[in-house]
Amino acid sequence: MGVVAERAAVRRTLTVDAESDQHFGSLRSAPLVVPTDDGVLLHVEIDEPDIDGVGVGTPEAVLTIIFTHGFCLNLDVWHYQRRDLRGRDRLVLWDQRGHGRSTAGPRYGAATIDRLGLDLAAVLEAVAPEGPVVLVGHSMGGMTVMALAAHAPELFNGRVVAVALLGTSVGGLGEELLGLPAPVARLLHRLSPGAAAGLARSPRAVEFTRDRINDLGLVLTRQYAFGGPVSASVNAFTADMIASTPMDVVADFLPAFEQHDRRDGLHGLALVDTLVIVGESDVLTPASHSGEIVGLVPEAELLLLPGTGHMLMLERYPEVNSALKGLAARVRPPFDGRLQ
Repeated sequence: MGVVAERAAVRRTLTVDAESDQHFGSLRSAPLVVPTDDGVLLHVEIDEPDIDGVGVGTPEAVLTIIFTHGFCLNLDVWHYQRRDLRGRDRLVLWDQRGHGRSTAGPRYGAATIDRLGLDLAAVLEAVAPEGPVVLVGHSMGGMTVMALAAHAPELFNGRVVAVALLGTSVGGLGEELLGLPAPVARLLHRLSPGAAAGLARSPRAVEFTRDRINDLGLVLTRQYAFGGPVSASVNAFTADMIASTPMDVVADFLPAFEQHDRRDGLHGLALVDTLVIVGESDVLTPASHSGEIVGLVPEAELLLLPGTGHMLMLERYPEVNSALKGLAARVRPPFDGRLQ
């Protein structure tokens, strides 16, 4: 397909750019570096509550909400949540290892969901050593929360008071068709371990190729990330995050998704207020996976968003933000009348 034809295809799949004034990636706060026990430096940002606008009080009376992003994304993906939820509670956003501004760490063996759970534990201990905590995770970030629940279930019997899992899975991703014809999907899954090894051996060659991908990448992002038309700015923002993830990091993490299975490790979630949100048109972590989570955590609330894809926090942010605000309101401690 020629460049002109590709650009025309992009224009046909995107809506009028109603989000052009959003300046994605512009919401910032002073960075904090959290080291892990294997030498990774995790980039963390904290939006403190506005004590002039609301009664916040001592740390015991402050609700901390920790946002954990998904695969090939970074903390900026929470743009709308950060914009609309900041001020009332303490917001913590961080880049997972190898993503965004965090370092990647050891080349082999450290790109596992279990390791991400330990990273989240390090962030929680560093930024919220006391007070109630809400954990919000999207896709791989939701799996990270599950890994923490399996690693440190005691946290979910006091410190962690609520969890929100967005577009994620408890296991069985190797069985998914990814929106492809069944024979093609099965071939892709058989090839993925070898493909990951090939990427790991020659990431520079793949980077060279990816640097030359043109507007067709925007069409592929729209097809797999969203359930319906989105603005050009949202689509480009998503494509840029994906493209900025180093291919050696992509290769290292790919096997982790087929290995991921937390069906026997969700006991901690039954102890806290749990919200599960998924797009009905999600082809990466289909709605059936969220249904399975709710089946394992019967008290969890399920919010199904019609016509919505995997990037639901961008595509349907009003509904996602409303649900997150409701969750925070249910578990937020009352103002204790004391200020720090």
